[in-house]
Amino acid sequence: MSTDCHRLIRDAAHYRSISKAARLNGISQSAASQQIQEREREMGVELFDRRRRPLSPTPAGKLYVDYCRETLRRQDEMLASIELLKQQANGVVRLAAIYSVALSEMAEIEAAFAQRFPQGELRVSYLRPERVYEAVGEDEADIGLVSYAESTRDVVALPWRLEEMVVAVAPHHPLAHAHAVTAERLNGEVFIGFDQDLPIQAQIDRYFREHKVSVHTALRFDNLQMIKEAVAHGAGVSIMPRRVLREELQQRRLAVLNLKPAELFRPVGIIHRRRKVFNAVAEGLLTLLQEKEEVPLAVAPAS
Repeated sequence: MSTDCHRLIRDAAHYRSISKAARLNGISQSAASQQIQEREREMGVELFDRRRRPLSPTPAGKLYVDYCRETLRRQDEMLASIELLKQQANGVVRLAAIYSVALSEMAEIEAAFAQRFPQGELRVSYLRPERVYEAVGEDEADIGLVSYAESTRDVVALPWRLEEMVVAVAPHHPLAHAHAVTAERLNGEVFIGFDQDLPIQAQIDRYFREHKVSVHTALRFDNLQMIKEAVAHGAGVSIMPRRVLREELQQRRLAVLNLKPAELFRPVGIIHRRRKVFNAVAEGLLTLLQEKEEVPLAVAPAS
Protein backbone atom coordinates (compact mmCIF):
# COMPACT_ATOMS: atom_id res chain seq x y z
CA MET A 1 0.00 0.00 0.00
CA SER A 2 1.61 3.24 -1.14
CA THR A 3 1.71 6.41 0.89
CA ASP A 4 0.07 8.14 -2.09
CA CYS A 5 -3.08 6.11 -1.47
CA HIS A 6 -2.85 6.79 2.27
CA ARG A 7 -2.73 10.48 1.53
CA LEU A 8 -5.64 10.25 -0.95
CA ILE A 9 -7.91 8.45 1.53
CA ARG A 10 -6.97 10.84 4.32
CA ASP A 11 -7.77 13.86 2.14
CA ALA A 12 -11.03 12.36 0.90
CA ALA A 13 -12.18 11.87 4.51
CA HIS A 14 -11.00 15.33 5.57
CA TYR A 15 -12.64 17.24 2.69
CA ARG A 16 -15.52 14.74 2.38
CA SER A 17 -14.97 14.73 -1.36
CA ILE A 18 -13.13 12.33 -3.67
CA SER A 19 -12.95 14.94 -6.44
CA LYS A 20 -11.27 17.52 -4.17
CA ALA A 21 -8.87 14.90 -2.81
CA ALA A 22 -8.00 13.94 -6.40
CA ARG A 23 -7.17 17.55 -7.31
CA LEU A 24 -5.00 17.97 -4.22
CA ASN A 25 -3.07 14.83 -5.11
CA GLY A 26 -2.66 15.68 -8.78
CA ILE A 27 -4.72 12.84 -10.26
CA SER A 28 -8.08 12.56 -12.00
CA GLN A 29 -11.28 11.83 -10.10
CA SER A 30 -11.60 8.55 -11.98
CA ALA A 31 -8.10 7.45 -10.96
CA ALA A 32 -8.80 8.43 -7.34
CA SER A 33 -12.02 6.42 -7.26
CA GLN A 34 -10.25 3.40 -8.74
CA GLN A 35 -7.50 3.54 -6.09
CA ILE A 36 -10.00 3.73 -3.24
CA GLN A 37 -12.15 0.94 -4.68
CA GLU A 38 -9.09 -1.27 -5.14
CA ARG A 39 -8.18 -0.75 -1.50
CA GLU A 40 -11.76 -1.58 -0.44
CA ARG A 41 -11.61 -4.84 -2.43
CA GLU A 42 -8.31 -5.79 -0.80
CA MET A 43 -9.73 -5.20 2.68
CA GLY A 44 -13.20 -6.55 2.00
CA VAL A 45 -14.98 -3.52 3.47
CA GLU A 46 -16.32 -0.20 2.27
CA LEU A 47 -14.31 2.77 3.45
CA PHE A 48 -16.81 5.46 2.40
CA ASP A 49 -20.59 5.62 2.35
CA ARG A 50 -21.21 6.85 -1.18
CA ARG A 51 -24.95 7.02 -0.68
CA ARG A 52 -24.67 10.06 1.52
CA ARG A 53 -23.63 13.60 0.61
CA PRO A 54 -21.27 14.97 1.57
CA LEU A 55 -19.10 11.86 1.48
CA SER A 56 -18.47 10.28 4.89
CA PRO A 57 -16.33 7.38 6.09
CA THR A 58 -17.94 4.17 7.29
CA PRO A 59 -16.99 2.86 10.78
CA ALA A 60 -14.30 0.74 9.13
CA GLY A 61 -13.29 3.73 7.07
CA LYS A 62 -12.82 5.86 10.18
CA LEU A 63 -10.43 3.26 11.59
CA TYR A 64 -8.51 3.17 8.34
CA VAL A 65 -8.39 6.96 8.00
CA ASP A 66 -6.86 7.14 11.51
CA TYR A 67 -4.27 4.57 10.41
CA CYS A 68 -3.49 6.63 7.30
CA ARG A 69 -3.06 9.81 9.32
CA GLU A 70 -0.73 8.12 11.81
CA THR A 71 1.31 6.46 9.07
CA LEU A 72 1.74 9.73 7.20
CA ARG A 73 2.61 11.62 10.41
CA ARG A 74 5.31 9.12 11.32
CA GLN A 75 6.67 9.19 7.78
CA ASP A 76 6.89 12.99 7.87
CA GLU A 77 8.73 12.84 11.21
CA MET A 78 11.13 10.23 9.86
CA LEU A 79 11.86 12.24 6.71
CA ALA A 80 12.37 15.41 8.76
CA SER A 81 14.81 13.60 11.04
CA ILE A 82 16.74 12.22 8.08
CA GLU A 83 16.91 15.67 6.51
CA LEU A 84 18.23 17.11 9.77
CA LEU A 85 20.92 14.44 9.90
CA LYS A 86 21.87 15.21 6.29
CA GLN A 87 22.11 18.93 7.07
CA GLN A 88 24.25 18.24 10.13
CA ALA A 89 26.54 15.91 8.18
CA ASN A 90 26.99 18.69 5.62
CA GLY A 91 27.45 21.31 8.31
CA VAL A 92 30.26 23.53 9.54
CA VAL A 93 32.48 23.09 12.58
CA ARG A 94 34.66 25.94 13.87
CA LEU A 95 37.98 25.02 15.48
CA ALA A 96 40.20 27.53 17.27
CA ALA A 97 43.76 26.37 17.97
CA ILE A 98 46.94 27.81 19.41
CA TYR A 99 49.62 28.43 16.82
CA SER A 100 51.89 25.57 17.87
CA VAL A 101 49.18 22.94 17.35
CA ALA A 102 48.18 24.53 14.08
CA LEU A 103 51.72 24.65 12.74
CA SER A 104 52.67 21.13 13.76
CA GLU A 105 49.72 19.04 12.60
CA MET A 106 46.62 20.92 11.50
CA ALA A 107 47.09 19.60 7.96
CA GLU A 108 46.76 16.04 9.33
CA ILE A 109 43.62 16.92 11.29
CA GLU A 110 42.06 18.61 8.25
CA ALA A 111 42.85 15.60 6.03
CA ALA A 112 41.33 13.14 8.50
CA PHE A 113 38.24 15.35 8.86
CA ALA A 114 37.79 15.62 5.08
CA GLN A 115 37.98 11.85 4.72
CA ARG A 116 35.39 11.24 7.45
CA PHE A 117 33.06 14.14 6.54
CA PRO A 118 33.50 14.81 2.80
CA GLN A 119 30.47 17.14 2.75
CA GLY A 120 31.39 18.94 5.99
CA GLU A 121 33.41 22.12 6.38
CA LEU A 122 36.15 22.67 8.95
CA ARG A 123 36.93 26.32 9.64
CA VAL A 124 40.16 26.81 11.57
CA SER A 125 41.33 29.93 13.40
CA TYR A 126 44.87 30.26 14.78
CA LEU A 127 44.84 32.36 17.96
CA ARG A 128 46.74 33.16 21.12
CA PRO A 129 45.65 31.01 24.09
CA GLU A 130 43.49 33.70 25.72
CA ARG A 131 41.72 34.35 22.42
CA VAL A 132 40.95 30.63 22.03
CA TYR A 133 39.17 30.75 25.40
CA GLU A 134 37.28 33.88 24.35
CA ALA A 135 36.25 32.41 21.00
CA VAL A 136 34.92 29.23 22.62
CA GLY A 137 33.26 31.04 25.53
CA GLU A 138 31.50 33.50 23.20
CA ASP A 139 30.44 30.70 20.82
CA GLU A 140 32.61 31.99 17.99
CA ALA A 141 34.27 28.54 17.91
CA ASP A 142 32.80 25.12 18.65
CA ILE A 143 36.05 23.48 19.83
CA GLY A 144 39.37 24.87 21.02
CA LEU A 145 42.85 23.35 21.32
CA VAL A 146 45.08 24.94 23.95
CA SER A 147 48.05 23.99 26.08
CA TYR A 148 47.61 23.86 29.87
CA ALA A 149 43.82 23.79 29.38
CA GLU A 150 41.72 24.71 32.41
CA SER A 151 37.98 24.74 32.92
CA THR A 152 36.36 28.11 33.62
CA ARG A 153 32.85 29.33 34.38
CA ASP A 154 32.05 29.30 30.65
CA VAL A 155 34.37 26.59 29.30
CA VAL A 156 34.93 22.88 29.95
CA ALA A 157 38.47 21.50 29.51
CA LEU A 158 39.11 17.91 28.45
CA PRO A 159 42.58 16.29 28.58
CA TRP A 160 43.93 15.44 25.13
CA ARG A 161 47.61 14.53 25.27
CA LEU A 162 50.99 15.13 26.90
CA GLU A 163 53.78 16.39 24.64
CA GLU A 164 57.37 15.54 25.54
CA MET A 165 59.58 18.62 25.94
CA VAL A 166 63.09 18.50 24.50
CA VAL A 167 66.12 20.74 24.10
CA ALA A 168 66.45 22.39 20.68
CA VAL A 169 69.80 23.69 19.45
CA ALA A 170 71.25 24.92 16.17
CA PRO A 171 73.03 22.25 14.06
CA HIS A 172 76.41 23.90 14.69
CA HIS A 173 75.97 24.15 18.47
CA PRO A 174 78.50 22.17 20.57
CA LEU A 175 75.64 20.04 21.95
CA ALA A 176 74.14 19.27 18.53
CA HIS A 177 75.63 15.78 18.23
CA ALA A 178 74.54 14.66 21.69
CA HIS A 179 71.49 12.42 21.86
CA ALA A 180 70.51 13.56 25.36
CA VAL A 181 71.50 16.03 28.04
CA THR A 182 70.86 16.38 31.73
CA ALA A 183 69.28 19.50 33.13
CA GLU A 184 72.58 20.35 34.83
CA ARG A 185 74.35 20.39 31.46
CA LEU A 186 72.26 23.43 30.50
CA ASN A 187 73.64 25.47 33.37
CA GLY A 188 75.10 28.72 32.06
CA GLU A 189 73.72 28.29 28.53
CA VAL A 190 72.28 31.24 26.60
CA PHE A 191 68.57 30.52 26.55
CA ILE A 192 65.66 31.56 24.30
CA GLY A 193 62.51 31.58 26.40
CA PHE A 194 58.79 32.26 26.26
CA ASP A 195 57.10 35.36 27.62
CA GLN A 196 57.01 35.09 31.39
CA ASP A 197 53.21 35.23 31.58
CA LEU A 198 52.83 31.98 29.61
CA PRO A 199 52.29 28.70 31.53
CA ILE A 200 54.94 26.88 29.49
CA GLN A 201 57.64 29.30 30.71
CA ALA A 202 56.48 28.90 34.31
CA GLN A 203 56.88 25.14 33.93
CA ILE A 204 60.40 25.51 32.47
CA ASP A 205 61.43 27.94 35.23
CA ARG A 206 60.18 25.52 37.87
CA TYR A 207 62.17 22.70 36.24
CA PHE A 208 65.34 24.80 36.30
CA ARG A 209 64.82 25.70 39.97
CA GLU A 210 64.28 22.07 40.95
CA HIS A 211 67.55 21.11 39.25
CA LYS A 212 69.41 24.23 40.42
CA VAL A 213 70.07 25.34 36.84
CA SER A 214 70.76 28.96 35.95
CA VAL A 215 70.58 30.05 32.29
CA HIS A 216 71.17 33.41 30.63
CA THR A 217 67.90 34.33 28.94
CA ALA A 218 68.79 36.38 25.87
CA LEU A 219 65.37 36.63 24.20
CA ARG A 220 61.74 35.95 24.97
CA PHE A 221 58.86 35.42 22.55
CA ASP A 222 55.17 34.69 22.80
CA ASN A 223 55.15 31.96 20.14
CA LEU A 224 57.10 28.87 19.23
CA GLN A 225 57.83 29.86 15.65
CA MET A 226 59.87 32.89 16.70
CA ILE A 227 61.76 30.82 19.27
CA LYS A 228 62.58 28.17 16.66
CA GLU A 229 63.92 30.82 14.29
CA ALA A 230 66.09 32.36 17.01
CA VAL A 231 67.52 28.96 17.94
CA ALA A 232 68.14 28.03 14.29
CA HIS A 233 70.16 31.23 13.88
CA GLY A 234 72.35 30.37 16.87
CA ALA A 235 70.96 32.93 19.32
CA GLY A 236 70.73 30.31 22.09
CA VAL A 237 69.15 27.01 23.07
CA SER A 238 65.55 26.42 24.09
CA ILE A 239 63.14 23.85 25.48
CA MET A 240 59.95 23.14 23.57
CA PRO A 241 57.59 20.29 22.63
CA ARG A 242 59.12 17.69 20.32
CA ARG A 243 55.98 17.61 18.15
CA VAL A 244 56.42 21.19 16.93
CA LEU A 245 59.92 20.47 15.60
CA ARG A 246 58.93 18.04 12.84
CA GLU A 247 59.59 20.34 9.91
CA GLU A 248 62.86 21.73 11.33
CA LEU A 249 64.15 18.21 11.95
CA GLN A 250 63.31 17.08 8.44
CA GLN A 251 65.08 20.15 7.04
CA ARG A 252 67.97 19.69 9.52
CA ARG A 253 67.60 23.29 10.64
CA LEU A 254 67.57 22.23 14.30
CA ALA A 255 68.91 19.37 16.40
CA VAL A 256 66.91 17.85 19.24
CA LEU A 257 68.28 16.50 22.53
CA ASN A 258 66.28 14.40 24.96
CA LEU A 259 66.16 15.62 28.53
CA LYS A 260 67.37 13.05 31.05
CA PRO A 261 65.46 12.20 33.05
CA ALA A 262 62.39 12.98 30.93
CA GLU A 263 60.41 15.11 33.37
CA LEU A 264 58.95 17.86 31.21
CA PHE A 265 55.70 17.44 29.30
CA ARG A 266 53.35 20.05 27.87
CA PRO A 267 49.68 19.13 28.40
CA VAL A 268 47.38 20.03 25.51
CA GLY A 269 43.64 19.98 26.02
CA ILE A 270 40.35 20.32 24.19
CA ILE A 271 37.93 23.00 25.35
CA HIS A 272 34.29 23.67 24.54
CA ARG A 273 31.55 25.88 25.87
CA ARG A 274 29.57 24.55 28.83
CA ARG A 275 26.24 22.96 27.81
CA LYS A 276 27.32 23.28 24.19
CA VAL A 277 24.97 21.49 21.76
CA PHE A 278 27.14 20.09 18.95
CA ASN A 279 25.93 19.38 15.46
CA ALA A 280 26.89 15.98 14.01
CA VAL A 281 30.00 17.35 12.30
CA ALA A 282 31.32 19.06 15.45
CA GLU A 283 30.61 15.91 17.46
CA GLY A 284 32.49 13.95 14.81
CA LEU A 285 35.50 16.26 14.99
CA LEU A 286 35.59 15.93 18.77
CA THR A 287 35.55 12.13 18.42
CA LEU A 288 38.25 12.28 15.74
CA LEU A 289 40.53 14.36 17.95
CA GLN A 290 40.07 12.02 20.89
CA GLU A 291 40.82 9.01 18.68
CA LYS A 292 43.99 10.55 17.25
CA GLU A 293 47.06 8.87 18.75
CA GLU A 294 50.40 10.52 19.22
CA VAL A 295 53.06 9.03 16.93
CA PRO A 296 56.63 9.03 18.32
CA LEU A 297 58.96 11.26 16.34
CA ALA A 298 62.44 9.97 15.62
CA VAL A 299 65.33 12.31 16.34
CA ALA A 300 67.10 13.26 13.12
CA PRO A 301 70.90 13.45 13.43
CA ALA A 302 72.45 16.84 12.86
CA SER A 303 74.39 17.27 9.64
